[in-house]
Amino acid sequence: MDRRKFLRGFVPVTSLPFLLNGFPLRAYGRSPFLEAIVGAVRETDRVLVLIQLSGGNDGINTVIPLDQMSAYNSLRGNIAIPSASVLPLTTATGLHPAMTGMRTLYQEGKLLVVQGVSYPNPNLSHFRATDIWLTAANSNEYLNDGWAGRYLNMEFPGFPTGYPNSIMPDPPAMQIGAVTSPALEGPGRSLGISIQDPNTFYQLVAGAPTGGQDTAPTTPAGRELEFIRIVAAQSIQYATQVKAAADKVKQQSTYPTSNSLADQLKIVARLIAGGMKTRMYIVSMGGFDNHSSQVDATDPTIGTHANLLKRLSDAIAAFQADLKFLGVDQRVIGMTFSEFGRRVQSNASRGTDHGTAAPMFLFGAGVSSAVLGNNPSLTDLTSSNLKMQYDFRSAYASILNQWFGAGTDELNAVLLRSFQQLPIIKPGVAVSAEEVAGLPAEYRLYENFPNPFNPSTMISYDLSGEAEVTLKVFDMLGREITTLINERQNAGHHAVQFSATPGLASGAYIYLMNAGSFSARKRMLFVK
Repeated sequence: MDRRKFLRGFVPVTSLPFLLNGFPLRAYGRSPFLEAIVGAVRETDRVLVLIQLSGGNDGINTVIPLDQMSAYNSLRGNIAIPSASVLPLTTATGLHPAMTGMRTLYQEGKLLVVQGVSYPNPNLSHFRATDIWLTAANSNEYLNDGWAGRYLNMEFPGFPTGYPNSIMPDPPAMQIGAVTSPALEGPGRSLGISIQDPNTFYQLVAGAPTGGQDTAPTTPAGRELEFIRIVAAQSIQYATQVKAAADKVKQQSTYPTSNSLADQLKIVARLIAGGMKTRMYIVSMGGFDNHSSQVDATDPTIGTHANLLKRLSDAIAAFQADLKFLGVDQRVIGMTFSEFGRRVQSNASRGTDHGTAAPMFLFGAGVSSAVLGNNPSLTDLTSSNLKMQYDFRSAYASILNQWFGAGTDELNAVLLRSFQQLPIIKPGVAVSAEEVAGLPAEYRLYENFPNPFNPSTMISYDLSGEAEVTLKVFDMLGREITTLINERQNAGHHAVQFSATPGLASGAYIYLMNAGSFSARKRMLFVK
């Protein structure tokens, strides 16, 4: 019997709900992702908060293409948001009118919108699509561990032996709620610990933290029993630490009422400000599978989807305000994700069916405030669905590298292949190449992604040393289209976006990179 099967057979022993402010909280003794974070940047106290929007959020009515309102109204006549009600971010892009809090964050330079996020050959099943997002698998690939779990497992092998300790006395990852995220599953073992109230837990496993129990036999079952006892001892200590951190915070700013996401984020803010060294928190919000009655029959600006977006926006805005009030806002960034978007055309029931690409939000004082990418075309579709602009794993890679300092080799091992970097973290905040262990071993120019592309693509490259870099785009007759880079750059991984101008013709183009004595060129295809 392997350890994972053994532990799953003993869920009642280690799955005991811990209540904080009446809300169930799940602690992870050593989540595979978080440990990587801890090991990669031991000198920082940065935190990542993941918000899962379960059900598949309608991205087109969340981030509205103001530059395509004719097509938008034609395809979504029974759910279309009037342009006069849209909250503009740019002249081309706006937010749903219920998202006033997040629009304010954008105006304050604390919100990044990443357009058209998906992956090749997307799956439209809730279960399978969620699994892909949490494990970072290809659509035809099945993995047993999570993207976060693989990363931390590399940095902290051998868990649970030796934890908690003086370097990491707190749970490296925590999830608010009762469901363990597969993203935190490590290779070969489950790392989740759930705790009820510390006093109750002490009664259930009396003596566990002091080693007062009898010695486990030296048999396969005995070794599993010893593992269970280690986990039990950790859960007690972590529960104590969680309660101690929560008790340190006596006052927080105001959160909206009757908002379950706000309730979760309020606990997260309290624990961060209370001194927890936990590096990642996962919270969730459901209800986004709106096949019918997505909007009110008489007013499309209100209804089920509007209520969901208002709760999301209000909760994030309150959380950000609380972090600032508590003096920890510079340490925290957040990211939303949903398993897929919705189809471009609404259905007859004032709803939307399962689709593909959708926008992703990142927020916090450290994120680059912008709209990354172009509004997805509502007419140039693939099987009635939006085309992808960015792979969701590029967002993972960018956060791990720019926020936590993971090196190229670590990223490739965690995500199982190389992905382009996106400009997610502000340049002055991002971990510099010099801070990242394991700089690139050579100069290298990567294939652009996506390819073919429309209307934009990312070009990435590695520099093993500081160099004068030029990166230019040419047509097939050798005529220069544009210069993307012409400057001296530090060693590390770099990426730049190339966007087709309105007059650019469909066809093949060449991008040429020179860095010192290194020169390389690649071909890309623009298809209107």
